[in-house]
Amino acid sequence: MCFFVELKKASKRMTCHKRYKIQKKIREHHRKLRKEAKKRGHKKRRKDPGVPNSAPFKEALLREAEIRKQRLEELKQQQKLDRQKEQEKKRKLGTNPGVEPSNLELVKEELGQCKAKNKAKSGKQNPKKLYCQELKKVIETSNVVLEVLDARDPLGCRCPQVEEAIVQGGQKKLILVLNKSDLVPKENLENWLNYLKKELPTVVFRASTNLKAKEKIIKVRKKAAPFKSEACVGKEGLWKLLEGFQETWGKAIRVGVIGFPNVGKSSIINSLKQDQICNVGVSMGLTRSMQVVPLDKQITIIDSPGFIVSPLNSATALALRSPASIEVIKPVEAASAILSQADARQVVLKFTVPDFKNSLEFFTSLAQRRGLHQKGGSPNVEGAAKLLWSEWTGASLAYYCHPPTSWTPSSHFNEGIMTDMKWGFNLEELEKNNAHTIQAIKGPRLASSILFWSSGLTNGIIEEKDIPEELPKQKKRKQEEGEDCRDIDSNQENADEETDEKSSDMSPAEEAWEVLPEEFQADEQSAQSYVLDKITEEEDDAYDFSTDYV
Repeated sequence: MCFFVELKKASKRMTCHKRYKIQKKIREHHRKLRKEAKKRGHKKRRKDPGVPNSAPFKEALLREAEIRKQRLEELKQQQKLDRQKEQEKKRKLGTNPGVEPSNLELVKEELGQCKAKNKAKSGKQNPKKLYCQELKKVIETSNVVLEVLDARDPLGCRCPQVEEAIVQGGQKKLILVLNKSDLVPKENLENWLNYLKKELPTVVFRASTNLKAKEKIIKVRKKAAPFKSEACVGKEGLWKLLEGFQETWGKAIRVGVIGFPNVGKSSIINSLKQDQICNVGVSMGLTRSMQVVPLDKQITIIDSPGFIVSPLNSATALALRSPASIEVIKPVEAASAILSQADARQVVLKFTVPDFKNSLEFFTSLAQRRGLHQKGGSPNVEGAAKLLWSEWTGASLAYYCHPPTSWTPSSHFNEGIMTDMKWGFNLEELEKNNAHTIQAIKGPRLASSILFWSSGLTNGIIEEKDIPEELPKQKKRKQEEGEDCRDIDSNQENADEETDEKSSDMSPAEEAWEVLPEEFQADEQSAQSYVLDKITEEEDDAYDFSTDYV
């Protein structure tokens, strides 16, 4: 007979003497590591405190950081795709047994040449052409097109070239959406509504700005401040208009959202969906490709990149509607063009600065008022111009334009087209919803808002052949931006040193004078002399150690 004896597992218990000895050895080892780290000089990394709220250029700095982050992410994604392609090609070559080792090198060389050619083609391709392609796709695939207008300047947000392309597409409906209507006085908003609805169906809207991603809602709820919620207004009117047209159409519809940069296209989609699906932000041109968002089973909405502004427009239109950031376009030139179209008396009251004769004098007083100074205490004119421009293109400054005194239809519209555009919509219900929306919106007073003279319709570019070729200066600037992405820290230090040298050699008035275009230089000679006299007076009062001190 066989007997099986079960062996017990060895116990992990040990004597106290042995356990204490092990713990002592561990403590000694950790102490030794800390001493070595202290000798080497390794310290804990300090947490980034971020930009304080009192910083004068907080918005501009955050915008720069966003752009830099996006560039780095794009570079990382491109490098990742390149690595994946290389690995796939190596696998294909490895699986082919018929390829001789001598031929492998030739194949690799050919692949490298093809890759270099593709990179050169992608580098030469203008991103504006891609925007044109995406915009054409949105117009072709959509049954209803929503043209989003900034209620502060509705006429300046309309693009005749795009509207003409929609009309030529056939069986497409065009609706105007007056967004940012809370930044305009109610009387002015009603006047614009009466003017625009004669031509096309118009919806008064105010997109919500406090939408957050679902993942962040749980974390933010505890720290939420008891401020007034900026809810969406006009959503019901737009929903009912689209649902009514879908019922008359008899099948599912696709709604395309188009408009110039920074008018609130993505914000309207997020408000309709009640979720932050599309990327939104302060900077212009965040949306770079079409994005399909299903609202329900019958309605699908499509986001699109902004229109490309034609360089033949006025300086004011280029400054307000261009997707380029403040760093690309000269800020003093753009801000001066905007300031020339605004009421000077209301600008003085809004920014609490003394009366000014020209834009350079205004920027000097605004820099002194907001505490924008360079090294040595001189006013930062360019920083004040950036501040004015960022506030004017943002969604916080209240200004308004008067509609034309006499109504005249656009050249690409006639009575037949206008009746076709209004067919299928319940216009009576739309008027009631617009009246209810205007009552719900708390707009600013006429005294607290700035009167602005619109430059009229803004011409855009749809065809890729009409896009102007880049100047050599712009190409150099883009190459420098690419180099900045590769080595940001070193280039930032060099740029700071260069700006310090320039600021020490030149006064702020001379720097602003170089930035201004020729048409502004003739009018602003008196301002230059005024600023220089003011600076010299301040410098005369300063204490000079070389002469006074003995």
